[in-house]
Amino acid sequence: MQIQGETSVNKLIVLFVFDKMETALSERIILEMCSVGNTWLNYMDCKELLSRLLDDGFICRISSPEEEPLYAITGDGRESLNNFYINIPKSIRDEISAFIKNNSGKLRNRQECKSDYYQNVDGTYTVFLKIIAPVQPMLELKFVVPDKKTAQNIYKNWECKASDLYSAIYETLID
Repeated sequence: MQIQGETSVNKLIVLFVFDKMETALSERIILEMCSVGNTWLNYMDCKELLSRLLDDGFICRISSPEEEPLYAITGDGRESLNNFYINIPKSIRDEISAFIKNNSGKLRNRQECKSDYYQNVDGTYTVFLKIIAPVQPMLELKFVVPDKKTAQNIYKNWECKASDLYSAIYETLID
């Protein structure tokens, strides 16, 4: 369900998404959640709302220099949401809550787990794997592998296995 022409309600919808996700979000993830994967807002309105919310101080940009910017709800944004929460139609609140409950882990992984690979001059491949926290990387790994197929498998599997790998490395190193 999409509400067009109701800018203040649409701003509240975006703030509600931030509140429910409980983490900083990239513009790509916000746009995907609100307009591509769902029809809570149209794409262009959502992009414009992010800019307005940033200008109004309801969200702030959190970024490390080499990564895409992340945005988080501010105290003013949370206060505004608390004061006007009831203006978001209950059906949309319920839909957002259900979507986030079912998809938040997958969305976080897609945002926080980055991978890339390239071919080296000797024919091997280097695979870069990274888990990004809001301010700085939590983990960075670099592998040299013998072939493209291995590089592609690591690249493809990183998103779903990053959390388990991080936990295993952390537990091994602190023992």
